[in-house]
Amino acid sequence: MSAPVLLPPVVTLPEDAPVYDAFGDRVTFLLTGAQTGGQCTLFTVVTQPGGGPPPHWHENEEEIFHVLEGEAEFFRDGEWAAVPAGTTLYLPRGGVHSYRNAGQTPLKMLVQAIPAGFDTFFARCTEEFHRDGGPDMDRIVQISSEHGIFYQTP
Repeated sequence: MSAPVLLPPVVTLPEDAPVYDAFGDRVTFLLTGAQTGGQCTLFTVVTQPGGGPPPHWHENEEEIFHVLEGEAEFFRDGEWAAVPAGTTLYLPRGGVHSYRNAGQTPLKMLVQAIPAGFDTFFARCTEEFHRDGGPDMDRIVQISSEHGIFYQTP
């Protein structure tokens, strides 16, 4: 039997963390897929009041959210529920979910996605959100589906 392949330890300094602005959020990657051998990503997300993604599901990733600051509401099991700061949520792949900032100050969360892939997703979406004329939402839906993210339609 061979020994498991060990990844080197990783230290990400604040100035080295990739930052992406897309969907009205600021996302800072503390650990990227390249750093973890594709095992996971770890990032903070800051969402402005009223912001948050539409209900969606992931074909590939499971997510763990920890609400650091602000007033969050999460959509899961078909309904919205208040989630106060200090709360941790585990959202398995395949389940329709969303979050929104229900307060008057920025919402800050720590998120782990397993396996990795969100870093490349946000990098691609950020390019689209910063193009002249704003994002082409059909292109965003295409990028999302290429990353196994699908939006719930009304």
